[in-house]
Amino acid sequence: MLSKILIANRGEIALRVLRACKELGISTVAVHSTADAEAMHVKLADESVCIGPPSSRDSYLNIHQIVAACEITGADAVHPGYGFLSENAKFAEILEAHGITFIGPTAEHIQIMGDKITAKNTAEKLGIPVVPGSDGEVTNNEQARLIADEIGYPVIIKATAGGGGRGMKVAKNADDLPMALATARSEAGAAFGNDAVYIEKYLAHPRHIEVQVIGDGEGNAVHLGERDCSLQRRHQKVWEEASSPVIGEELRNRIGTTCSTAMRQLKYRGAGTVEFLFENGEFYFIEMNTRLQVEHPVTEAITGIDLVNEQIRVASGDGLSVTQDDIQFTGHAIECRINAEDPVTFTPSPGKITHYHPPGGLGVRVDSGVYHGYSIPPYYDSLIGKLIVHGRNRAECMMRLRRALDEFVIDGIKTTIPLFIDLLSNEDIANGNYDIHWLEKHLAERHV
Repeated sequence: MLSKILIANRGEIALRVLRACKELGISTVAVHSTADAEAMHVKLADESVCIGPPSSRDSYLNIHQIVAACEITGADAVHPGYGFLSENAKFAEILEAHGITFIGPTAEHIQIMGDKITAKNTAEKLGIPVVPGSDGEVTNNEQARLIADEIGYPVIIKATAGGGGRGMKVAKNADDLPMALATARSEAGAAFGNDAVYIEKYLAHPRHIEVQVIGDGEGNAVHLGERDCSLQRRHQKVWEEASSPVIGEELRNRIGTTCSTAMRQLKYRGAGTVEFLFENGEFYFIEMNTRLQVEHPVTEAITGIDLVNEQIRVASGDGLSVTQDDIQFTGHAIECRINAEDPVTFTPSPGKITHYHPPGGLGVRVDSGVYHGYSIPPYYDSLIGKLIVHGRNRAECMMRLRRALDEFVIDGIKTTIPLFIDLLSNEDIANGNYDIHWLEKHLAERHV
C-alpha cells in the first residue's frame, strides 16, 4: 500500500480523497494556492504546501510545483481528483519518471481517450456502439457535406479536444453546415488550441447515460452500473441519478458487460467512465473520462463500494477488492450539484458563508469543503458541494431529497438549492421523463 499521497486538487474532491486516505491509514499532503490557504482539506491534511497564487495556471496546473511538493514532502503518489491535471497524459508521464505513482490510468490510455476521434475509433474496435459519423477529422465544407448527406441531418460538429459544450455546433440542414463548421473550428481553436473537429449524427431526444468501470491494469475489470446525467445546462451536469429511471436490468447488463469487456481488452487501470447518448433503446458512445467523476457518489450509494479506495488499491498494486459477481445494485440515489450561483441567472456568487447547516439523517450525504465563516474564492469552478441521497427506491429517494434540501442552509451567498426545490415539484422529474434538452427548455419557459 502507498504510504503518503499528495492530493493535487481543491474543494470537495480534495476532502473526499483525504477521507479515503485517512480510512486506509495513509498520510496526506494538501497542496493549495494562496486563495485556498483556509480550505478544509488544507486544515485536515497531515501536511500542506502552498504551490502558487490564485490563478490555476500558476498553482493547480503547475506541474513543476506539484512535483517539487512531492519531493519536499516525500509523497510517493499523487491523486489528481477531477479537473485540473486529472486527464493530463504529460503529468502522468512526468510523475512516473520521478518514481511517483499517478493514481489513475496510464499516460497512453489518457492520451487515447483524450482525443475524441481516437477514442471513438478505439471504442468501435473494442465493440462499444458509437454514433454514426466521420471516421476522423473533417477539414473542409465538401468533406463535411458528403458525410452529412450519408448519415442524414441534423448533424453535430464537435471539437476533437472538446469539453463543456465548447466547439460544438448543430447543423439542421445543408445550408447551416458551412457556418456551423467554421464556428465550431473557431471556438475549438480559441478554447483548446486545437481547431480539429469531427461530425456525428445529431440525436434529437437522447438521455446521457454513463457506465462506471474500474480495472486493475492487468486485464481484470468490472462495471458498477450506470448513471443518468441527462439534466444538464450548457452541457454541464446538474442532477445525476443511479440507476437510470429508464434502464432495466437487461439493458444494464448488456451495456455494462460491453464496457467491462472492453476495459479488460484494453488492460485499463483505475476508475473511468464510458459515456453514451441513449435513444430508442440504443446506446451510442460519445467519450470516455479517464478519471473519477463528480457524480461518483451515487454509484457508491447503490453499490456500497468506495471508488477512491479502489483507485488507491489498484495504484498500490493490490488489485480490485471485488469481482463482477460481488457487485449488487441496491436502491436508488440522486446527486444535486450545489453551486455558488444565482439560481435564476446562474451568475457566480463568491463571498463569505455567514451560516452553514448541512442536512443529515438516514440516506443523506453531503460532500463539501465549505464551513461556517469560509469565503468562497472567485477564481475557480462554482461547485461548492454535492448533496447525495439514497433510498430503497426512486420514490423514497425523491422524498428524502425534498426533506434534505429543506434542511440545507447556506447563508451569505446565493446557491442553486432553490433550483432543485423547483425541479422536485415538476411532474416530468417525478416521472423520470426527461432528456438532455429538458432542463434548458424548462429554464427558458420559467422566464417567459
